[in-house]
Amino acid sequence: MNPTETDTSLFKRLRFVLVETSRAGNVGSVARAMKTMGFTDLVLVAPRCADPQHDPEAVAFASGASDVLDGARIVGTIAEALDGCNFAAAVSARLREFSPPVWSPRDFSGHVAGHADLRPALILGNERVGLPNQIVEQCNVLINIPANPDYSSLNLSQAAQVLAYECRLASEGDTRTQQGVGFDGEAASVAQIEGMYAHLEEALVAIGFLNADNPKKLMPRLKRLFSRTQLETEEVNILRGIARHILNKR
Repeated sequence: MNPTETDTSLFKRLRFVLVETSRAGNVGSVARAMKTMGFTDLVLVAPRCADPQHDPEAVAFASGASDVLDGARIVGTIAEALDGCNFAAAVSARLREFSPPVWSPRDFSGHVAGHADLRPALILGNERVGLPNQIVEQCNVLINIPANPDYSSLNLSQAAQVLAYECRLASEGDTRTQQGVGFDGEAASVAQIEGMYAHLEEALVAIGFLNADNPKKLMPRLKRLFSRTQLETEEVNILRGIARHILNKR
């Protein structure tokens, strides 16, 4: 199903197009790469593998992204694959003498995420020969993934994963929620922390670790250390409990 005019999210607008893919496993792997980043629109142009949506290797490599794999559309031409799209990006490690402007994945993702009127497509070619020149020349841009110049060969699904990640990052921003992860306690107050420092200093003097007449910079360094931890009330109480136990043992 083509995106509708109300689909302004990049997750709904972006299409992945695979041209003449040879291995069904790569189709499944691309489906998995897409789903992990929240994308679903996959089109296969004249795949060279038989029944790529139901091939056991494709299903295994999709690893739970069977909805993306099952929802993929198979077409005969690139024109059919790009129906409804108004911005096409060829993906290739090989630069051409005559090609559209060369962009990085970040250039592409930032551009399409920032223009809600674009219906973009990422076009990836055959595993062995890549994309033919005639398809590259039809595209608005050529995406080249920066890689080791001595070995820049990326697997088809690896390239798709890089592109999908960059597009997700551009769409949502570099934000990660900590909600529901681990324990999030109440931040200790300045008074609580100062009381802890006094208690800790008393304990360190009691065991001879700190010389009260010549303290040097031990306490300022400890304060600097703890200031980087964003102490919580319960953590302050634990440290004071340790200090109390030390003093009770003296």
